[in-house]
Amino acid sequence: MPTFYEFDTQTARPPTDTIPDAQWTLNFPHPFVSRPRLPNGFRTLDLDKNDNIRIKSTIMYFTEEWADIHVTTWGDSDFRTAVDDIFALSPGNMEYLTGEHMRNLVVDPNDPPSVRVEFDRPFVTPPKVVVFLNFMDLDKNHNWRLKTRASDIDVNGFTLHLETWGDTVLYAVQAGWIAYPEDETHIFSTSVNTTEVCPENQPQATHSKAVTFENVEFWKNPDVFVALNSINIDKKANLRVRAYVDGVSQQGFTWHIDTWDDTVLYSAGASIITFNA
Repeated sequence: MPTFYEFDTQTARPPTDTIPDAQWTLNFPHPFVSRPRLPNGFRTLDLDKNDNIRIKSTIMYFTEEWADIHVTTWGDSDFRTAVDDIFALSPGNMEYLTGEHMRNLVVDPNDPPSVRVEFDRPFVTPPKVVVFLNFMDLDKNHNWRLKTRASDIDVNGFTLHLETWGDTVLYAVQAGWIAYPEDETHIFSTSVNTTEVCPENQPQATHSKAVTFENVEFWKNPDVFVALNSINIDKKANLRVRAYVDGVSQQGFTWHIDTWDDTVLYSAGASIITFNA
């Protein structure tokens, strides 16, 4: 089964530090037999409003024993904190397929918001597909609106959407994805959104809702991977959003998506995977 890790940039540098790169060397407690796959996505972000919203998570160098993880901004942008969740898959986890796709409007202004992703090999039945954000580059002068989702899932692939709306100016965005058999045991995934709690036109700082596992059994309290899949945040204050879960048991959990200080969060969504390792 997969293994869960998280990188909180506050363990690498304080929020007041303006160094554009936070780095963490993850030493795997139990080395893999060969290099793992390491899909990852942001579940917490705090970025300064005074410059463009630029942030990315990268794992370029890794072995069966360690991974070099970076959360980085560039240009004149500044981030305070970020938390990156990592869903580590061993070479033996062949039932899982993973990937990433970037929509880059700087390189190609006509880069489409939707693309067809073909699996390396077909599933027996249409799989579960989980998508999440791990790179964004947005203009500071307009509200920050991003969403990724999967549709038209079949045994051979799915359609990946990387969308914005309103007057948001998008330069680039990247989504990671994880696909696994729909009958895989001891794993549950879902997508949640603050609009389940309150409408976008009545913004509030905190949101939470209980989730009960549907026909999925766990032999112990599961590990939980959480990553943002959408944001709609006002540009007048810093981009601050945090997604997390608590009350995790073999029966379910409660999700939370919050902001703080003077940020106005119209909506945000997260992808959640719970599993027994």
